[in-house]
Amino acid sequence: MTSSNRGAKRTNAGIPPSPKEMQDAYEIRAALEEVGGRAAAPALKGNTTALQREVEAMRAAFDRLDLDSFVGHDIAFHRNILEASQNKVLLRVWDSLAVDLWMRALIGKISGDLPELVESHYSIVDALEKGRGREAGLLLRNHVETALEFLRKSESEFQRVLRSDLEDAKEVHKAFFPQENLSIPGLACETFNKPARGIGGDYYDFFPLQGGRWGIAIGDVCGKGIGGALFMASLQASLRAQAMHTHSDLSNLIADVDRLVLAASPKHLYASLFYSEYAPATRVLSYVNAGHNAPLILRWKDSGCDVFHLESSGTALGLLESSQFSSSTFQLEKGDVFVAYTDGITESENRCGELWGQERLETLLRACRDCTPAQIVERILDEILVFGKDCSQKDDVTLVVAAVKDGGVYRLHKTESLYLSCGI
Repeated sequence: MTSSNRGAKRTNAGIPPSPKEMQDAYEIRAALEEVGGRAAAPALKGNTTALQREVEAMRAAFDRLDLDSFVGHDIAFHRNILEASQNKVLLRVWDSLAVDLWMRALIGKISGDLPELVESHYSIVDALEKGRGREAGLLLRNHVETALEFLRKSESEFQRVLRSDLEDAKEVHKAFFPQENLSIPGLACETFNKPARGIGGDYYDFFPLQGGRWGIAIGDVCGKGIGGALFMASLQASLRAQAMHTHSDLSNLIADVDRLVLAASPKHLYASLFYSEYAPATRVLSYVNAGHNAPLILRWKDSGCDVFHLESSGTALGLLESSQFSSSTFQLEKGDVFVAYTDGITESENRCGELWGQERLETLLRACRDCTPAQIVERILDEILVFGKDCSQKDDVTLVVAAVKDGGVYRLHKTESLYLSCGI
């Protein structure tokens, strides 16, 4: 029966225990060993040579940094005490809890505290040598509870370091986006970005090019979190590097970026990308849309509003080998408004699982005549917040709005404050 129980537990040995499971097991073990120590004292009085050998072997194993050997001797030490108690119930509970497996799982987490744990064995041996059962039981309980406290401390420290690393990663992630000190001739620009997980795979960029042109990009990596952010950083670096070289056609430029992304990225990651180059002198926008949501151009005439869609003409980047892309141009006019976004906008959900959708977006935008880019961004975010009330944000959200002006230089601006703390 005992060997069967052990075997059943060992089949799950490859599954790491959760901190809660490990703490529960050690709290039970503390009580188990206190009872065992009291019961074993008469049999071990004047007869602790085997226990002393295990403690010395533990010390030697620690000096060699041999954790496997250390935990083996530690298990033998505690099991010998339980066997000396001649209490078969205690041994069955030990086996059913698979205490030896918990001890092996714990040892790597508290390796820095092992010297203190080794020393605590000597007082246990001394109490048992003198037949002091009550003292030995309390020392055994204290020993196990000390190990448990070391576990809690290590988990707390791990969480602290993880939070610190994530905060650092957020700052690095923010640095990927253009700074607000950029001045773009003839364009008043407002942007917004909010990852679903603190760090995300949405991407937008503005950067100056030769001849007074400006590169404007927006993209969406299929993954979220740190993986998406790393892929996004690779995409940004590849795009900027290729755009700085002299190029006659954007389709070839994006094809080169696609090859770089495909060669350097995992097969399960890919990204949609809208990349454009704007010439302020002529107001011509040249672009390639590689699988991204079609940006919109709003043009108000008389009492109506024309909406132009800069549709996709190729697949997402990093998805297929030898993908083909085509470039297009659009002649912007004074008063036009350019709106680019990621699907976190149109796919925002309400409590019924309904998507906010393209139709609601365009209806709202048509009603934004004479609005500044900042006002347009705020109206979109306000609508999404109301639509998805009490729903958590499921996807990264990014907006880029640019209004064509008659000359002048305008600084890039980012909408933040309230919206960054809301569950869009």
